[in-house]
Amino acid sequence: MNKIINAAFSAVCGGVLALTVSVSSAVAQEWPTDDIRLVVPYAPGGTTDVLSRRVADLLQQELDANVVVENRPGAGSTVGTGRLARGGRDVDHTILMASPGHTIGAAIYPDLGYDPVEDFVFLQNMIDIPNVMVVPADSPYESVIEFVEAAKEENMTFSHSGVGSSIHMSGELFKTLTDTNMTAVPFAGSGAALPALLGGDVDVSFENMPTVLSHIRSGDLRALAVTSAERSEYLPDVPTLSEIGEYNLDQFVTTAWFGLVAHKSFPEEAQSVMQDALARVMEREEFLDFAEQLGAEPGQVSGEEFKQFIADEVERWEDVAQQAGISQ
Repeated sequence: MNKIINAAFSAVCGGVLALTVSVSSAVAQEWPTDDIRLVVPYAPGGTTDVLSRRVADLLQQELDANVVVENRPGAGSTVGTGRLARGGRDVDHTILMASPGHTIGAAIYPDLGYDPVEDFVFLQNMIDIPNVMVVPADSPYESVIEFVEAAKEENMTFSHSGVGSSIHMSGELFKTLTDTNMTAVPFAGSGAALPALLGGDVDVSFENMPTVLSHIRSGDLRALAVTSAERSEYLPDVPTLSEIGEYNLDQFVTTAWFGLVAHKSFPEEAQSVMQDALARVMEREEFLDFAEQLGAEPGQVSGEEFKQFIADEVERWEDVAQQAGISQ
């Protein structure tokens, strides 16, 4: 009799387990159950916005679900990011395109009200864009070393697209590492900063690759170095700052990165579905062609590796902001 009871009990347990697995699989397959909202924490028209709209189109095809782009600009991306960090009823269908402002904001805004690392899950780094150290075509400086040596003797000016931008912080990092005399000249975006550089009103800039690539190729600007760890395939003859090495430049490696994050309560099944879909997006010819147009490299990290990268970036920019005396 006991054997019969045990067999029956095992059959029931097995059935319950199979049902549980079946339900779990169904939940994973069912997500998304609503439109997905992709928040862009910047105004329309910039690199973050353009990238987000391209990714949204491709992601929509992969998930067979609507992906709606929503711009929420303000305070160097911290307005839109802070709203996501606070959560809400639609948090399980909301993602955000983060960029260097996510980590730099933590360095220059002391009262964020959220933790840029622990309040989020990090889905996928989508692209990395190097900054380029550029001078006007008629600049007397032919190399980084020449520029540094001159900047130790006289004050230089560098333009940037706004306090806390990757362009601004790259300039401050260069100034700190090389111990040179450099004054930051802010503009309302790269569109306003570029004419000043082309016209020789400032000595140098550390602009994003897409902004200056055509001007480098036309000869209107001279590229002295790129800020990435490896030389860019789009400027193969231009050295990296880290390979120059002198004046502590072996420590200079940074890129303008762009990647998708979600609230820390984003469901695990949603993370899995989203990461699989993003991997497929990044293999598509349309995405690779778009990255090439930006002079960008596809991102390499996701999940915990992406999270660790963010934590390291926060620490790095906090040090730079403190040394430069930058706070908002």
